[in-house]
Amino acid sequence: MTKRIAVFSDVHGNVHAFRAMYQDAIKQHVDESWFIGDLLMPGPGIDEIWEIFQKLAPTIIVRGNWDDLTVRGARGQMDLDRPSHVYFARLAEYIGERIDPAIIDEIAGWPLHRTVEVGPLVFGISHNLPDLNMGQALFPTKASTNFDQLFDQERPDVAIYAHVHHELLRYASDERKVLNPGSVGEPFNGWARLQTDTRAHYLIMEVDDQGIAGLNFRHVGYDRVAEGRLADQSGVPYLELYHRTLKSGRVDTHNQPLVDAQNQKYHYAAQYRDYVAKLNNKK
Repeated sequence: MTKRIAVFSDVHGNVHAFRAMYQDAIKQHVDESWFIGDLLMPGPGIDEIWEIFQKLAPTIIVRGNWDDLTVRGARGQMDLDRPSHVYFARLAEYIGERIDPAIIDEIAGWPLHRTVEVGPLVFGISHNLPDLNMGQALFPTKASTNFDQLFDQERPDVAIYAHVHHELLRYASDERKVLNPGSVGEPFNGWARLQTDTRAHYLIMEVDDQGIAGLNFRHVGYDRVAEGRLADQSGVPYLELYHRTLKSGRVDTHNQPLVDAQNQKYHYAAQYRDYVAKLNNKK
């Protein structure tokens, strides 16, 4: 028995990156896929992202922190205490105005953590920590003791997480394996030459009767210019910031002064308050 599994995460609304990853996975003859969180926002993709997601039909799904933000924001539950909170809220408003509420409900029901047995191995799968899908505890350069937290629940042989947008193979303190597929829509790297590789990153993992038979960290090119045109046509907020990301690979999510300038320029907080008022009037 050999099973080829496409492991992917952090699409972040990037239609062209996700389409390229999907087409590559088909060509690679994967048997199934696992999704490790963060499907939508800040990119313009909604309907086609969801269509591709349904075609892939992941057998494992876990909920990322941006999935939570999508749900809370689309339901009108975001606070606006910081510029970045306005950013998340206004992006989620864009989603909420265009998506079937049943999809929001489905995303809200995704679990934080899954455990699955494939061949002789048990895999623990979470977006970040098993009970916390946010934070920087598992940034790739952190100590092995941080990664030991991935093995606290149900003691898997292999842990797979996402969140930090870095592809990764490393070990916990007891040498159990830790994998990260990287990001489909927003791959990160602090080293400038490596950051220039902004192709769609995902992982094909082969598992046979003896264990992991192969790991193929895939980098798939896509049309970033076309993605920028789609963003221009979509009405997605923070368009200037999305173009900056497409150009450089860097993101400005927590650049509070820059995000605040965008909020003030386009009155995004007021727009979200109006959206929440409309939701409340429908109740």
